[in-house]
Amino acid sequence: MDSLFSDPRLTTVVGAVLAYLIGSLSFAVIVSRLFGLSDPRTYGSGNPGATNVLRSGNKAAAVLTLLFDALKGYVPVWIARQWGMDELAVTVIGLAAFLGHLWPVFFRFEGGKGVATAAGLLLAFHPSLGASVLAVWLLMAIVFRYSSLAALTASIAAPLIHLWGWGFGPMTLGVTLMSGLLIWRHAANIRKLLAGQESKLGQKSAPTSPQ
Repeated sequence: MDSLFSDPRLTTVVGAVLAYLIGSLSFAVIVSRLFGLSDPRTYGSGNPGATNVLRSGNKAAAVLTLLFDALKGYVPVWIARQWGMDELAVTVIGLAAFLGHLWPVFFRFEGGKGVATAAGLLLAFHPSLGASVLAVWLLMAIVFRYSSLAALTASIAAPLIHLWGWGFGPMTLGVTLMSGLLIWRHAANIRKLLAGQESKLGQKSAPTSPQ
């Protein structure tokens, strides 16, 4: 055990693997099952995330999904910081948790878009960074009522805010990569937004066949 913690590279690899496994817990599916709701992958956008769970009409389930998805991004980074790991290691561990959400090993690698998990990561990276990006998301969500548009705007803002506030470094690259993946995962939403077919926050959608 001592040899594990004495080798920073090995500690980073082990931490990244554990973070990925934590990220692979799809709380949209888990919480929905606990509440007796339909699998979120079978209705609405088909995305296992808090926004789609909200379309079920159960606000408590949506809030719990949001909270736990954010925590699975926050907790691994917080632990890495408590262990005194450097910026590169913290960034790698955070990205591993985020990738676990996108491609969860426990759910056939069919994950969500990562907005809540990304928020948890940013809050753990720098609380003021997370708060600033969440403020951007909230403003856009209130004004336009589109969760996807709010997420896209916040994704673009995140690396710019980090660069402005903390300068360039490994974490800047990590935030930029995460933002790029978030935008890529919202490709279908971008097409719907442009076509005027995107669902607004709180709007229920009819069930769809499982993909």
